Amino acid sequence: MRIFYSGHVQGVGFRYTVKSVAAGFEVTGLVRNLPDGRVELQAEGLAAELEAFRQALRDAGLDHFIRQEEVTWSEATGGLRGFEITR
Repeated sequence: MRIFYSGHVQGVGFRYTVKSVAAGFEVTGLVRNLPDGRVELQAEGLAAELEAFRQALRDAGLDHFIRQEEVTWSEATGGLRGFEITR
């Protein structure tokens, strides 16, 4: 799952909240700020776990920072280990 979040998503602890929430799920991935002001989230895991993780992010207080959420799904590559904040 890859999600691009836009809105007031940088400089508000967004990436740290994502990493903290990820610890409660069987997912691997990364979250990073993009130069255009968006945040990119890449996560791998079972579809149901990813959907629950996605909802938990909104429930963790991030919902009011998000103006738009662009989600794409693809097959997992298995290349992600743990959950990291990059850039």
